Amino acid sequence: MNKAFLVLSFYFLFNISFGQESKDFNVVIIHVDDLGWADIEPLGSDFYETPNINQLASEGVLFTNSYAAAAICSPTRAAMLTGKYPARLGITDWIRAKFQGVTTSGEPGEYEVFEDKTLKTPKIQGFLPLEEVTIAERMKSYGYATMHVGKWHLGEEGYYPTDQGFDVNVGGNDLGQPPSYFDPYLPEKPRNFYEITTLKPRKKGEFLTDREGDEVVDFIRGKKDEKFFIHWAPYAVHTPIMGKAELVEKYKQKEPGNQRNPTYAALVESVDQNVGKVMQELDKLGLRENTLVVFTSDNGGLIGNYENPITNNYPLKSQKGYPYEGGIRIPTIVSWPGVLPEGVINENPIITMDWIPTILDFMGENTDQEGLEGVSLKSILKNPTETLERDLFWHFPHYRLDDIVPYAIIRSGNYKLIHYFDGSQDELYNLDFDMEEKVNVISTRKPIADQLQVKLEKWLKDTGARLPVVK
Repeated sequence: MNKAFLVLSFYFLFNISFGQESKDFNVVIIHVDDLGWADIEPLGSDFYETPNINQLASEGVLFTNSYAAAAICSPTRAAMLTGKYPARLGITDWIRAKFQGVTTSGEPGEYEVFEDKTLKTPKIQGFLPLEEVTIAERMKSYGYATMHVGKWHLGEEGYYPTDQGFDVNVGGNDLGQPPSYFDPYLPEKPRNFYEITTLKPRKKGEFLTDREGDEVVDFIRGKKDEKFFIHWAPYAVHTPIMGKAELVEKYKQKEPGNQRNPTYAALVESVDQNVGKVMQELDKLGLRENTLVVFTSDNGGLIGNYENPITNNYPLKSQKGYPYEGGIRIPTIVSWPGVLPEGVINENPIITMDWIPTILDFMGENTDQEGLEGVSLKSILKNPTETLERDLFWHFPHYRLDDIVPYAIIRSGNYKLIHYFDGSQDELYNLDFDMEEKVNVISTRKPIADQLQVKLEKWLKDTGARLPVVK
């Protein structure tokens, strides 16, 4: 971790004086796609340049043990919007788009069957049900103007952001990735429905992340005299890996470190540039100290081919989709100048579902938190020395690629148990001493593993999780 940043964090921890939050504050959630834990400079990137994100961290709280609700996108996005575990929602894998012409979704009790696999795996809920109360619907009930920008990936027409409480939707549909990052955002080979139907082209060659940033800024300007809630979910840094030519060239000339992909570096910097654009607009309009900003990701970084990697999640093990820290641990920064401490590092484990209860807690005691499975982070945000103790869970009852088998996870204290449903050897790690997950201690810590297994089985039962079964 950047030593200068660590020193800065302790300076602010002991020298800041805090103001009082307003009940009429604004909220901006920046929910980046596939951004890995080590993809930003404050968490150790040695190649990508993220000056605006660095600034955001210096003005807020950086969480080092922040987790996505899943190691893959749609489940985490559903958890962000509802405050519920993906297992309870039945959305435990990514939702297929209409153009793909295949479905893995179905009713509870329906399964996928594989000839060469020992388990049949549950089909997922293929869209976010309209009956679920989203964060946008909650915010609208308190008088907020609401906007979604970017990736949605939670169902086809009829289940878009405007069907789920957002007044404005720019770019959100059933796609899990953009066909292209350059206007008019079309794929090289045209395919039915493979386009961002909710984003009209405006300037040929314009970069998608720049367009998203402009849309956020325009909404803020139009709503500067109202309360607003913005869920900006950049399509970046998901594949296809593309970047603006001048940025790609910049990184081609730069000495690589653990990370070395110049095009991915350009894509990361485009996100950073537009984070800066939005923060500068809030400052310009005098709204920065009345706006809670959450910067986070939906899962760990995608390495792809290890011979020619997209990114490098070191020191975390593995990548997106996998049960290891590289798949589920994510960068998260929370900033609200004058209300929250600045330049602080917080090591409490947190997870995606915590954002709705946190926002509602800042709004006041009378807000409705019924049905939420996260916890409010207000106390540990305002008092970084406090400890938050609870167990965290993950559930992925599916096969994926050649080496991902159905699994479930519990993190309890510093211990993390990975349970495999196919009978493979479970894994237990002490993350306090082994964040790289090099040493499986299940044989020497069997009583701890057994205790965690009991907790995990109870949680699976309590959430009504769809489970794989032997054929």
